[in-house]
Amino acid sequence: MATNTENPAASQPGLDDAPDPDWQRRYAAKIASPQEAIARFRQGDRILLASGSAVPLGLLDHLVGPDSRATDNEILHLLTLGEAPYVDPRFAGRFRHNALFIGPNVRAAVAQGRADYTPVFLGEIPRLIRHRQIPIDVMMVSVTPPNARGDCSLGPHVDIAPAGIEAARLVIAQVNSHLPWTCGQSRVSVDDLDVLVDLPRPLPELPPAPVRGETEAIARNVARLIMDGATLQIGIGALPDAILRHLSDHRDLGIHTEMFSDGLIDLIERGAVTGAKKSLHPGKIVASIVMGTRRVYDFIDRNPMVELYPVDYTNDPFVIARHDYMTAINTAIEVDLTGQVCSDSIGDRFYSGIGGQVDFIRGAARARGGKPIIALPSTARDGNVSRIKPALADGAGVVTTRGDVHFVVTEYGIAYLHGKTVRQRAMELIEIAHPKFRPWLLGEAKLRHYVDPDTREPRVQVSAYPSQFASRLESRAGVAYRIRPIKPTDEAMLHEMFYAFTRKEIYRRFFGDRPGLAPRTLRRFCSIDYEREMTLLATRREDVATRVIGFAIYLPHEENGPARAAIYVAEHFENQGIGKQLIKHICGIAKKRGLVGLVVELGDDTEWAWKLFEPYGHVTPSRRDDGTSQALVQWATPNAGES
Repeated sequence: MATNTENPAASQPGLDDAPDPDWQRRYAAKIASPQEAIARFRQGDRILLASGSAVPLGLLDHLVGPDSRATDNEILHLLTLGEAPYVDPRFAGRFRHNALFIGPNVRAAVAQGRADYTPVFLGEIPRLIRHRQIPIDVMMVSVTPPNARGDCSLGPHVDIAPAGIEAARLVIAQVNSHLPWTCGQSRVSVDDLDVLVDLPRPLPELPPAPVRGETEAIARNVARLIMDGATLQIGIGALPDAILRHLSDHRDLGIHTEMFSDGLIDLIERGAVTGAKKSLHPGKIVASIVMGTRRVYDFIDRNPMVELYPVDYTNDPFVIARHDYMTAINTAIEVDLTGQVCSDSIGDRFYSGIGGQVDFIRGAARARGGKPIIALPSTARDGNVSRIKPALADGAGVVTTRGDVHFVVTEYGIAYLHGKTVRQRAMELIEIAHPKFRPWLLGEAKLRHYVDPDTREPRVQVSAYPSQFASRLESRAGVAYRIRPIKPTDEAMLHEMFYAFTRKEIYRRFFGDRPGLAPRTLRRFCSIDYEREMTLLATRREDVATRVIGFAIYLPHEENGPARAAIYVAEHFENQGIGKQLIKHICGIAKKRGLVGLVVELGDDTEWAWKLFEPYGHVTPSRRDDGTSQALVQWATPNAGES
């Protein structure tokens, strides 16, 4: 079954194409019993199984059954659900498994040396099959009953099946009416199937994973990096599901992913996922694998919004990079202080596989506005082991190199590593490690000369991002903008804004004459303790970039006293009500945080600027000898300043 990676949908006829009047005769001629199908195997055949919930479990029961003469066969597949009887030690003389991705049902066999593991990028497997670098003799798939044209659907798992069907000498299909019919490039003609066995069987399901305590905090931090209109790659499991729950207020999200599960359905039904802003396949959810409960299988059944394609299309970094604001979210087992990521092994014990992580990390990195993200808990083994380590464990494999890593996220924050020195990387990662491991990590970093000997331990920051203080607004001139608390990832925007100021504005707005904005100072502005201080940004989306058009900030000044504050609006956006909204929001937050007032730097502004604060408290202006001014704002009533 040939694929068309330039326009894969072009090879797919519509659901209502004209029927083929002769297909039923050809179909009937291929129907066989399970025993007859298994009898077609040859000794030494290499067998590729369909993946996940589409694994032909009914045929597998007969493959290992007492009547089967199959022997000396290699069985290959990606992650599959259900039993994998061929890895049982009693079949060691008949079958040898080769895991292209290690799932729970074959993990022990691989660990004990009774099965093999092939580390490979998921997107490259179809090419390796077609070129017989991974030779396949028999392809075993599950398909739906045929439609009026004589085409079947591969259901929820397209992935590497088309390549296997094309390359195999013998294609055996378990016809399963429980399989959902999926759109996209999931069709296979009965002419491409050699043997058909009618074996209806409920699909194995993947129930939602239990949520750990830190999962929600990690999800909140990841959600902070995702902008409206972004296209997401997100996998399956507790963390991806939690991230999706934290995106319900987002707009026009798109999906281009290797796989998805039940967690995406709620986000679609809330209207957060529309695909309207996708630069490729607009309006469509594009994936290769769907794995979950019956709910998600029913959701994708004949759903034209969801299209499934082979992994050499979905996971092609060049295809991924064509999506503006592509955001790839992947997990890891451990990360070292230089940024190396291990995600397929625990030390020298193989655990899962390379999968599509590198495909999407590299694709997102090259997309316009793209964000590659590695997310992981800060600890393992009930908090007794740090997942951020001075060096990867002995034997651990590097899946994503330190040169590929951009964002690393734990429950303690966000580290941005790309383009940074080893010293900067080490400190970024120590800051998001579990607090109890930070002294040890810093000591190890000093021993390795990653950081200076006199470097101090980074401060603990555990306050959650206060998304409740974000608002969408429109200026008097009709400009749509957003006011929200600053994020650690806003460094580049803040840097650009700072150097757009005149020297006079720098003096007025940043409490002194700063010749430049040092990286440490920039980081200090962006990585704040939201409980004690606040920086609000007014941002406007311009084409592919987001620009800061104003800000409001307050910093602690005296214990139990008013905080120092400043407000700024870019010159081209003055007199549009943006400054007034920033004042309203910053005063409201300061009041809610229990501050008694604000000391606002006003530079040489005239009395009209002072009056903007009068709705929120008693204003006492004062002038300095250099002609600049400030105003003390003290709350007028218990409810003043609430926003």
